[in-house]
Amino acid sequence: MKTPMSSGKRRDELKALFTGRPGGPVAPETKSAEPMPEAEPAAAQRAPDPQRAASGAVRAMGLSLGSLAREAEEARNLRQAFEDGERIVELDCALVSSSFVEDRFARGETDGEFMGLVDSIRESGQQVPILVRPHPDKPGHFQTAYGHRRLAAVRSLERKVKAIVRPLTDDELVLAQGKENAERRDLTFIERAFFAQALVQRGFARKVVEDSLGVQKSEVSRLLQVADSIPLHIARDIGPAPKVGRERWMALGAIFTARPAAEEIASDEAGSQRFRAAETNRRFQMLFDRLSRKQKPKPDRGEPLSGRDGKAFGKVYAGGGKPRIEFTAPVPDAFLATVTSLIEEAWNAHQQEAKAK
Repeated sequence: MKTPMSSGKRRDELKALFTGRPGGPVAPETKSAEPMPEAEPAAAQRAPDPQRAASGAVRAMGLSLGSLAREAEEARNLRQAFEDGERIVELDCALVSSSFVEDRFARGETDGEFMGLVDSIRESGQQVPILVRPHPDKPGHFQTAYGHRRLAAVRSLERKVKAIVRPLTDDELVLAQGKENAERRDLTFIERAFFAQALVQRGFARKVVEDSLGVQKSEVSRLLQVADSIPLHIARDIGPAPKVGRERWMALGAIFTARPAAEEIASDEAGSQRFRAAETNRRFQMLFDRLSRKQKPKPDRGEPLSGRDGKAFGKVYAGGGKPRIEFTAPVPDAFLATVTSLIEEAWNAHQQEAKAK
């Protein structure tokens, strides 16, 4: 009689299911023709359906692949720290500041993942340390290279933060900061765009920007194009918008570039109560829709100026607090000089009458 399958063997089979290594479950189309032993009990004779087992495993593993990859990377970082002889210390959060380059928009209670991190640290403690360097301008203080979310979560719990202290140059700090974000794939497109812009504005070489984001030169150009066309305060109002990709952000940037009044319209939309009540992806769509509407041309309220032949040669605009005269036909310089002189004479006469009253 076959012995029950051990948990270790089951894990090996699940692993084989995803790696393609031998030893995993047999696929339906290659099922073995070897008969089952007759002496086995009925429960053992009912072979599991490989198709059903595979689909169940795929669903289960699919839900946790991101978490497993993240934990594996954190474990590698921690192991490397130990190999380098670095110690984990506990620091007062008041002594730890953020990186000098912001890499993400503020997220809080509306960020489900962040609140989940807070709950995890509350229940199980901080499992993975953050990376900091001695603050270059404040003795006894530290500056974060990566682990900003963990720092924020620990700070919200009013605990000390576990950290690895490592001397880092500015280039090394932003490379470590960008490397963590690239491996976690945690920053959204718009956050990466303004992170790239911040690095460029601080004078970092393009190669450092490329390496910190893990992208090629062409992608950095697209990120900077979007960051340069969309006002930062508007992007912050929208938020990280994780479901909005590069193409839609570029389309929004094109609107800001083409329409001088776009920023004013966007600010009006961002100030509405319904906009602030919406979640970040919805905010993007609301703003995009508002800016995409065709604007009705404003009615021309100018009073026409016409000659004896009845043809209009200009208009007088008296409303709006800024009266003006616009000539719609070519006007000779001599005529402009005459008009200017007549306006000055009329203005002086008006002033004299005002004083006499």
